[in-house]
Amino acid sequence: MLSQTVEYALRAATYLAAEPKQSRTVEQIAAATHVPVAYLSKVLQQLVREQIVASRRGTGGGFTLARSPHKLRILEIVQAVDPIERITTCPLGLAAHGKRLCPLHRRLDNALAEMEKAFAASTLAEILAEPTKSVPLCNFPAAAACE
Repeated sequence: MLSQTVEYALRAATYLAAEPKQSRTVEQIAAATHVPVAYLSKVLQQLVREQIVASRRGTGGGFTLARSPHKLRILEIVQAVDPIERITTCPLGLAAHGKRLCPLHRRLDNALAEMEKAFAASTLAEILAEPTKSVPLCNFPAAAACE
């Protein structure tokens, strides 16, 4: 249900949240998160436009989170790059349905509402602090370990 763009944005934001004061280049973030550099560059620019990520040019420049991971909600990242589109009218345009959703589309919209609710209730800091036995994609924030 989520696009690859959302997945990549969440990986990048989570990586930056691990050391929020540390500036990282697009190449460092791409290597650590296993995202193609060109694609990641576009995703990061979207996050910059939405003031989720800050960028600085020049020596010592790169990308950092624009806000504290404790205040940055997963939903904000999702909405910045590929907003969740709720179903408000019949997607088939059937006049008989009017503004009412059929049982199928009502259930789909309910699922989207639950996803929004879960993402709105979760911050990046909570994601990083959650204990897990899962092997991470890479060893945040040590990008060198992700080869």
